[in-house]
Amino acid sequence: MSAIDFDLSDQRFWARPMTEREEAFDRLRALDTPAFFEEMEVSFAPKGIGYHALVRHADILEASRNPEVFSSGRGGATNIPDMPAEFAEYFGSMINMDDPRHARLRRIVSRAFTPKMIKQFEADVDAAAGVIVDDLLATGPGCDFVTEVAARLPLKIICDMMGIPERDYQFIFERSNIILGGFDPEYAGGDMSQVAERLLTAGMELQELVQSLAAHRADNPTGDLTSSLVNANLDGERLTMQELASFFILLVVAGNETTRNAISYGMRLLTNHPDQRALLAADLDARMPGAVEEIVRLASPVNFMRRKVTRDHEMNGNLYREGEKVVLFYWAANRDAAVFDDPYAFDVLRDPNPHVGYGGPGPHFCLGAHLARREITVMLREILRRVPSLEVGKPDRLHSSFINGIKHMECTF
Repeated sequence: MSAIDFDLSDQRFWARPMTEREEAFDRLRALDTPAFFEEMEVSFAPKGIGYHALVRHADILEASRNPEVFSSGRGGATNIPDMPAEFAEYFGSMINMDDPRHARLRRIVSRAFTPKMIKQFEADVDAAAGVIVDDLLATGPGCDFVTEVAARLPLKIICDMMGIPERDYQFIFERSNIILGGFDPEYAGGDMSQVAERLLTAGMELQELVQSLAAHRADNPTGDLTSSLVNANLDGERLTMQELASFFILLVVAGNETTRNAISYGMRLLTNHPDQRALLAADLDARMPGAVEEIVRLASPVNFMRRKVTRDHEMNGNLYREGEKVVLFYWAANRDAAVFDDPYAFDVLRDPNPHVGYGGPGPHFCLGAHLARREITVMLREILRRVPSLEVGKPDRLHSSFINGIKHMECTF
């Protein structure tokens, strides 16, 4: 550890230039044993025992395939400190659970995210992207690509799926920013000591919104996902109101924020690599699927997930003790030179591309991956066809260790 002069637990690390982050993770991957870091002090949870930083692709795959050993439910997966009980009411979704409870919830909600079901939304996604580009052309250059383009499509599609009216779009957008960007000064309200209060308030407000809608849909069902979930009966199993609310928060926060950032990073990559952009534009239909996978690899919208070790276990030559924490840094694994040739290069023809941008293999692989791919594909294709000269400027990055986000980015055309 003497060679490691940075701290992944320090929020200031995640505000460093991207080149410094890349260099830091290169150094971590070169170590014989995963580095161990102390946890940061937070106001809403006791300081934990620290964690092993898993940064190699092979370690991410192995841990993901062994959920019995590397638990998501013992303290939560989306945070390094153990999740306090009051947080679980709003953020205790299936992503923070183990089987059999995780399997039960996923079985109920997964019917809405099969390729067959996503195909039914294709026309809606196409139409929404078309309207967004119409508005972009009407507004003219100089707009904020993130808020006026990239954020609008996933937010609208998820809200439409759930039956959330358009008047609530901005409300949901703002609350999701607070939940995932609580340590960013723009969303922190100037007082970092109130992070926990703001997170809980945002979670409570989203819970109230969906539970009110669900209560109405229980008696007045429509064809939306809220109606399906609140009235779902799979082998006698139903979602409780709290489970429905936690799933909704997961959906609007994770499904909205991550796809928004993939689209934003995609446009940034295409701006910075005109040769790859020209290659893609020369055969959009054939090359877009591979380009989307490469964009997700380099964007890695979710930097990490955390696991807790349930028993002593040796993995890839290293021993992990019961009760220890490991953090799976997907962003780092997606730049592992042992797996990806020239890993920092943007190559729309990269094949194979076994990235972990949607999480590693196993029960927690992203439920919305099919929908995310569709939205990224449609939005970028619409832009490249209708606004072929569009470029974006320097990104204003989200100050977060969890989400590799872009808050704002000017576009010109």
